[in-house]
Amino acid sequence: MTRIAIIGGGKIGEALISGLLQAGHALKDLVVAEQYKPRADELVAEYSIRISTIADAAEGADVIVVAVKPGDVEPALTELTKVDLDGDLEQLIVSLAAGIPTSFYETRLPAGFPVVRVMPNTPMLVGEGISVLAPGRHVKQSHLDLVRGILSSVGKVVTVPESQIDAVTAVSGSGPAYFFLVAEAMIEAGVELGLTRAVSTELVTQTLVGSGAMLDRTGESAADLRAAVTSPGGTTAAAVRRLEAGGVRTAFYEALDAAKSRSAAMGAAVE
Repeated sequence: MTRIAIIGGGKIGEALISGLLQAGHALKDLVVAEQYKPRADELVAEYSIRISTIADAAEGADVIVVAVKPGDVEPALTELTKVDLDGDLEQLIVSLAAGIPTSFYETRLPAGFPVVRVMPNTPMLVGEGISVLAPGRHVKQSHLDLVRGILSSVGKVVTVPESQIDAVTAVSGSGPAYFFLVAEAMIEAGVELGLTRAVSTELVTQTLVGSGAMLDRTGESAADLRAAVTSPGGTTAAAVRRLEAGGVRTAFYEALDAAKSRSAAMGAAVE
């Protein structure tokens, strides 16, 4: 069984722990480095997982997952350099830290050490995430297969060149916030139209869940699914016409472009 060290016990780290355990990964082959004791105690109480220092957690681990905030990556790497890391033994780093390029790790780790950059998103907390892998210079197919197997426990996995990771961040990394914003607006509109907040919330939530399932399972495009429910001259057509007049497509493009630009700036700032 693959031995996995998770550096950082925040929400993303916990989602990975939960997903791996539900997928049948042995508890004895998981360890977490979490310095904040109250949080460490929560993880122990919930999962009975072993808590350790960064150096001790990484020692002998096959996969070292860096799941800390971007500003905490450098100190974590400083601790990791105290360990006898060996990329030749298929040991590798998996970075879930936003905005940190693989080159940041490669210049601080032993020569040739493999690093896989991952852009996850928060639905992994309920096992419905999408994790996007971007391999570093020294990553082999066996490394990608291993990381894919790990992250498939918390959702779907795709692979892109690292040059596309800023666009991925804009679409799926930040994407849940866009849907939550739409849901928030629809719920409020429902209340203004006379529904109770509880009813409006249930209607909007299930509509989002069901629409997502249709897009995922039917094989039809978003445009075709929208057209199928938009009868000429009907209520949906009236609503869509108003959304289009309000510039919804342009607003989404500009929002995602801003997110992509910000992601690129964050990466450039640490190189």
